[in-house]
Amino acid sequence: MANGNGKSHTLSVLVANKPGVLTHVSGLFSRRGYNIDSLTVGVTENPEISRMTIVVHGDEHVIEQVTKQLNKLIDIIKVVDISPQESVDRELALIKVSASPESRGEIIQIVNIFRAKIVDVSAKSLIIEVTGSTDKINALEELMRPFGIKEMVRTGKVALVRGAKPTQFDR
Repeated sequence: MANGNGKSHTLSVLVANKPGVLTHVSGLFSRRGYNIDSLTVGVTENPEISRMTIVVHGDEHVIEQVTKQLNKLIDIIKVVDISPQESVDRELALIKVSASPESRGEIIQIVNIFRAKIVDVSAKSLIIEVTGSTDKINALEELMRPFGIKEMVRTGKVALVRGAKPTQFDR
């Protein structure tokens, strides 16, 4: 896993919403030499619980080992690999791109095709907000490169399993 072998897995991790939990989780990955592709954390419908969405690469054995190690941490409530299940996932990116008066029209057309939004305009740049799959954001990023990307920030993936039932976190 340290070198990114295997396929991408999305882990949905319920944790106690208290200081230091993120440090413990990231420390576990660091100590084991595992790379995190994406990590997002936010409070759930229960203010005492947060959900981490962690994207990692690895084969089934590596993911099983990561899950076992995470479950040993005291503030972890439950870990579920939601990759095999049908789910909805999204990412958010803000992209600041150079925009001369001559290039603005073309940039706006591309932004509209991607159903993104221009959220800030200055004399020499635009800030674009885009949400969607990782592939969609990668594609928009590549189309903006020729104009000159000045800055970019991405949230990482958030995901939920489809359907009426919540992700199974029973202990």
